[in-house]
Amino acid sequence: YKFACDEEIVYRYKLDKGKKVDVKELEDIAEEDNFIKGKNYAFRIIEKSYKTKSQVIDKLMSRGYDENNINKIMSLLEEYNLIDDNVYVKAYIKDNLSKQGKMKLLSNLKSKGIKEDIIQSELKNIDDISLEEAAYSAAEKKYMQLKKRETDSFKITQKLSTFLLSRGYDYEIIKRVSRR
Repeated sequence: YKFACDEEIVYRYKLDKGKKVDVKELEDIAEEDNFIKGKNYAFRIIEKSYKTKSQVIDKLMSRGYDENNINKIMSLLEEYNLIDDNVYVKAYIKDNLSKQGKMKLLSNLKSKGIKEDIIQSELKNIDDISLEEAAYSAAEKKYMQLKKRETDSFKITQKLSTFLLSRGYDYEIIKRVSRR
């Protein structure tokens, strides 16, 4: 017994008990086995939830996979459309638009390792009316909470503005929502 490897490798290299393997072939086997294990790990990562390219690379690196294998794994995932940052950004914005403004969306997506130009191209597609409606809806819920504890309308307006700022809405939208 020298080492364990995937059964795909055993079949491909026709490995049998007692077969002599030279050092070069052994290195190739180890390299391919490492690739298969990394590929399988990447599949497990993305089957739980959709991930960005950067997130998958980080997880593979944390497991100790070398750069060559990571590049091959990422090429495979992209070839089969299992990972696509453009699709991830569209889905993330669609899921979170009702809860976050553009600034918060940008910040969260950048923290996931997505390039800013990809994010900006999708954020341009969001119209101000949708953002204003989402901000108004969030402000309305917050207003109902604040109204129970606060009687001063100036303080309520101030707290609502701070709340909307923390959600990533810009000043223009906050002004328009405050006037409603």
